Amino acid sequence: MAEILCQTEPTPGARVAHVALQHAGKFNAMSRAMWRQLRAVFLDLQAQTQAADPLRCVVVQGVAGHFCAGGDIAEYPSFRFDAEALRTFHEEDVWGALSAMLACDCPVVAAIDGNCMGAGLEIASCCDIRIATTGSRYGAPIGKLGFPMAPREATLLAHTLGETCARSILFEAALYSAPDMLQRGFLTRTVADADALQADAERTAARICTLGPASLRMGKQTFRALHAAGRSAPVDPAVYAYADSPEHREGIAAFMEKRAPDF
Repeated sequence: MAEILCQTEPTPGARVAHVALQHAGKFNAMSRAMWRQLRAVFLDLQAQTQAADPLRCVVVQGVAGHFCAGGDIAEYPSFRFDAEALRTFHEEDVWGALSAMLACDCPVVAAIDGNCMGAGLEIASCCDIRIATTGSRYGAPIGKLGFPMAPREATLLAHTLGETCARSILFEAALYSAPDMLQRGFLTRTVADADALQADAERTAARICTLGPASLRMGKQTFRALHAAGRSAPVDPAVYAYADSPEHREGIAAFMEKRAPDF
């Protein structure tokens, strides 16, 4: 089943929401429905940050040993080859969810294990603190699928990864280890395994809950104002004109047929 699960601990003065990415058999790859659910979840969580007993922290993680392996490519032939449908997917479904995460006024913690690829890398980039197992892996090999990263999403990654690392991930389909990403400043810290990851995420949320919620909200708003300009710039619809190109179709078809693409 593909879905976004959300559970909020009701403890007064220490309210923490746990958001889980779940897509059985696909390493939690994001379907279109999951992107829409993720947006709805974070819009609701943002409303809870304004409550009398405000939400203090959100923890985002995948289930079954992986964070998120990217997008659900099996869905792609149904919409990616039409420019307007492609624009709607990136600008409304994907960016709708990512922007809702970025707009959340309480700290968001990513607990990362296993694969963190493409969509997973974008979701993690919207989090304030990123904790990961040493065995986790990072990348966005969409060049093998014959399409570029959408402008707002690429801008987000360039900001969190650094432009040099983002270019390497996108232009040579480079994969990075957790120690690599820690050294590059993308990860806050690494832990040995999944058990240690869960324990660290819980301790982190507990520490956040001891801090002044209003001060944290203002801090989030300050960072958002500093970095919003590039992501909020208008996107020329022509960037999605590649939708029906032979290269785009070949990349998706090759993945679906489990063969190397012929570009």
